[in-house]
Amino acid sequence: MKKLFVKTYGCQMNAYDSAKMADLLAPLGYAATDVPEGADLVILNTCHIREKAAEKVYSELGRLKQLKRENSGMLIAVAGCVAQAEGAEIVARQPAVDLVVGPQSYHRLPEMIARTARQSGAALETDFPALEKFDSIPAPSSSGVSAFLTVQEGCDKFCTFCVVPYTRGSEQSRPPQAILAEARQLADKGAREIVLLGQNVNAYDGDGWSLAKLCEAIAEIEGVARIRYTTSHPRDMGDDLILAHRDNPKLMPYLHLPVQSGSDAVLEAMNRQHKADDYRRLVDRIRQQRPDIAMTSDFIVGFPGESDADFDATVRLVRDIGYATAFSFKYSKRPGTPASTLRKQIPEDVKAARLDVLQKLLLAQQYAFDDSQIGRIVPVLFEKPARDAGQIMGRTPYLQPVHVTARGELVGQVADVRVTRRTANSLHGVLA
Repeated sequence: MKKLFVKTYGCQMNAYDSAKMADLLAPLGYAATDVPEGADLVILNTCHIREKAAEKVYSELGRLKQLKRENSGMLIAVAGCVAQAEGAEIVARQPAVDLVVGPQSYHRLPEMIARTARQSGAALETDFPALEKFDSIPAPSSSGVSAFLTVQEGCDKFCTFCVVPYTRGSEQSRPPQAILAEARQLADKGAREIVLLGQNVNAYDGDGWSLAKLCEAIAEIEGVARIRYTTSHPRDMGDDLILAHRDNPKLMPYLHLPVQSGSDAVLEAMNRQHKADDYRRLVDRIRQQRPDIAMTSDFIVGFPGESDADFDATVRLVRDIGYATAFSFKYSKRPGTPASTLRKQIPEDVKAARLDVLQKLLLAQQYAFDDSQIGRIVPVLFEKPARDAGQIMGRTPYLQPVHVTARGELVGQVADVRVTRRTANSLHGVLA
């Protein structure tokens, strides 16, 4: 049996792709290992969203080069979005790399591995075969209580800061019947929660099915107790999806809806194609149909040209909406994106100061939301044993982790929990 080590960077879609690569390579005799030492194949499944993420890959490749000197039979592969964007540069910067495969081409890994035995130099595949990979990968070999399922890839929005249209391609939706077949397989292997993934998942349009219709069909699969989806764009939040949050009891009251900025000037420079008040009105419409929904978002501070007034507008929007949690980052240049060439790049110290202000506000809102659950009885889907002996961990409908002293037999089940307290990163409770 050969050893396979996969290191995953970035988003949930990369985690999904990593699992699929492992399934794809299992028939070739590869079994997962937790460390790169002694591995026959090491795959770095990369993210290109932020500059630091890409540089971490090159740093890791330097370490792997040393391991390869000790294990000459080791193959090193770079997969994912950095592979797509910088394939030739990867090979030039690090000759120890044997395989470079883009996110739409990883189904060709077995062929590429065989090719390395017949040729000198790295094998490189970075084409965009429209979702062909989903026709080539085997059924899921296993599943956790919560399972990812990619339904859509790519993006047509071309936000000026984002590399996704260039690394993942244009929007492509998988056929609904293929998705439902995979969802049934996951449910048969123990998945109680299905998390639908896409770079722009609410733009899903498979054979005329919307995301709302897809969620309705998945809700009918035996064993599926919960459905989530991520990540969405405000422009694609249709009325049927809003109503699905009201009418589909298995669709969780939790919505990640990135806005990026509260300034109309910055939103225009980002090519977000909506204004801040459009976003406010959309959230109002969603909350009218599902008042208990928890909102989360993404924010970029220090976008080129962002003034103090622009940043203040972002702070106002955060206060107006009130988030359960959110992700916030300093703007970083991505080569090849329009924003990277804009004038008025913001100094790093200004970015850092603004990020500090925003993150403190968002953390205060998160703690306030978590505190609002104390004393309530909430349904918790238990996922796994917790760190402390005798405890298990699950999640509320709002994705909050909850630790409870309970029997391990409850893993994979939904049970009512009375929330008793909050710690920095989780809730604690007792069975109700």
